Amino acid sequence: MALARQAGLVPEVNEHLEYHVHSHLDVFIDGKKIRIPAGIGIDVHGSDVHRFPMPDGSVAYGGITKCRDVCISPLHTHDDTGILHTETSTPSPNRLGQFFIEWGVRLTRTCVGPYCKNVQVWVNGKRYRGDPRKILLANLTEIVITVGTPPKSIPAKFPR
Repeated sequence: MALARQAGLVPEVNEHLEYHVHSHLDVFIDGKKIRIPAGIGIDVHGSDVHRFPMPDGSVAYGGITKCRDVCISPLHTHDDTGILHTETSTPSPNRLGQFFIEWGVRLTRTCVGPYCKNVQVWVNGKRYRGDPRKILLANLTEIVITVGTPPKSIPAKFPR
């Protein structure tokens, strides 16, 4: 929860769905897709956080009714599919930079984590040349970050 606070987010004791949007993030390093971890922004070790098996054998987190202590950020991942959830009680859009702070991974125009060669960003299939940290996590937005050699095909639409 410390990284969520560092990102300017206010962790809660439960999920709120009044404002509920999903963005999708793909990160490729030299054409290889990188897994976005499950449980970013969630206290996955909390006793009130449920674990769910995924078909591929990975684990998803959520099903939070109410934790004894804060356990979930309004910006989080439940599973490792790359879907970024914003779930709050008030309309408070988030930005990609906040997610990377929560993830604990550096993001700049020229670097993703320790990788700093030929960083390119796309939003909904269109090349984005601004600061990637400022990308709005709007509903059904597809964000792609490539480092080095991009994949043959850049995802352009939110996966259904």
